[in-house]
Amino acid sequence: MTFDDLYQHLLLQAAAGSPLSPPPGADPAQLDCLLHPERHPPVLTPGRCACGEGERPCAAACLFQAVVRGPDGQVTIDPERCCGCGACLEACRSGALTASRDVLPALAAVKEARGPVYALIAPAFLGQFSPAVTPGRLRTAFRALGFTGMVEVALFADLLTLKEALEFHRHVRTDGDFQLTSCCCPVWIAMVRRVYRQLMPHVPGAVSPMVAAGRAVKALHPDALTIFVGPCLAKKSEAREPDLAGAVDFVLTFQEVRDIFRAADLRPEELAETDRDHSSRCGRLYARAGGVSEAVQATVERLCPDRAIPVRARRADGVPACRAMLEELLRGENRANFYEGMGCPGGCVGGPKAVLPPEQGRANVDRYGAGAPYATPLDNPYVLQVLRRLGFDTVEDFLTRGELFNRRFSDPPGEG
Repeated sequence: MTFDDLYQHLLLQAAAGSPLSPPPGADPAQLDCLLHPERHPPVLTPGRCACGEGERPCAAACLFQAVVRGPDGQVTIDPERCCGCGACLEACRSGALTASRDVLPALAAVKEARGPVYALIAPAFLGQFSPAVTPGRLRTAFRALGFTGMVEVALFADLLTLKEALEFHRHVRTDGDFQLTSCCCPVWIAMVRRVYRQLMPHVPGAVSPMVAAGRAVKALHPDALTIFVGPCLAKKSEAREPDLAGAVDFVLTFQEVRDIFRAADLRPEELAETDRDHSSRCGRLYARAGGVSEAVQATVERLCPDRAIPVRARRADGVPACRAMLEELLRGENRANFYEGMGCPGGCVGGPKAVLPPEQGRANVDRYGAGAPYATPLDNPYVLQVLRRLGFDTVEDFLTRGELFNRRFSDPPGEG
């Protein structure tokens, strides 16, 4: 029985609400990966890698040196170094590597939850499950699975956009100053922290919209269970980082949620609508390359229309392009004052566990952004509403005492 066969066997039981009963002869190591994903890295090695002699392509593709070849030639993944970028998955010719899955413990936690259960849905979600699956139908689908509700992480991207814009206004005062956007992509942050540490002083200490959403939900509902849903494998690693752990209980990819819908024979496109739009265009654009820059630029212009130094953004998507941009900065070739990096080609819509091709995902994101009822976080009444519910009296208050949305970068996992 292959790893995928075992996964599908147990998933059908979990979706039906039945006790899990592994088939006879199931590999104990593979079973542990599925039942206890927190013990394992985001990338798993259930099979033997045989994609070539010498320097294996999967190892060569890893920027973080997380793919390790043992004395017997077998490839393993260093859990302290793997950030879940997914580059090795694409490079491994033998297909022996696979992504971690949090489905089984997540479904068990939903079933056993004593408090509210919230799906935190990433801004790239539109169209990922079917063109007919609207936000309202997706919210209904999660309720059918036992969730209390669905929270659009784009609303918290709005909050982080406002924070980034205020940070830019505070710190970028001369032509030589610049800021590296901090909040969106865990692969980008891992690159800067582990490979380009000299640039860390230019990264404001902000959590990602995923972590901000999880922390906010738990601040308002301390007994809540939070499950993030998105296209990104690296979010599994991010959620476990020591200074972030506890905000998000489980991370499921779009592909994992699609698996759940199929196993439960649930068709979201046929469900009833429940409409609730809380995010602005700026927050929704975080899902594709260039979206963060556009959001911050638009918000800075709204905050300070007469500012002497406007946002001059430069952006890169995909690890090679991000590295090239960072190398230029190290050489002193500073051609902008706001730098955005996305680890996946196309941004989050190009994530390794997206269902749609990146181009189609981007088109959906742009369409969803165009349909937003608010242009920027400053126009969005829900931003101030959430801030007030969390105890912030002014818009700038969370810059000085907003621990909920701040992080203190220390040595990254596997370093120092």
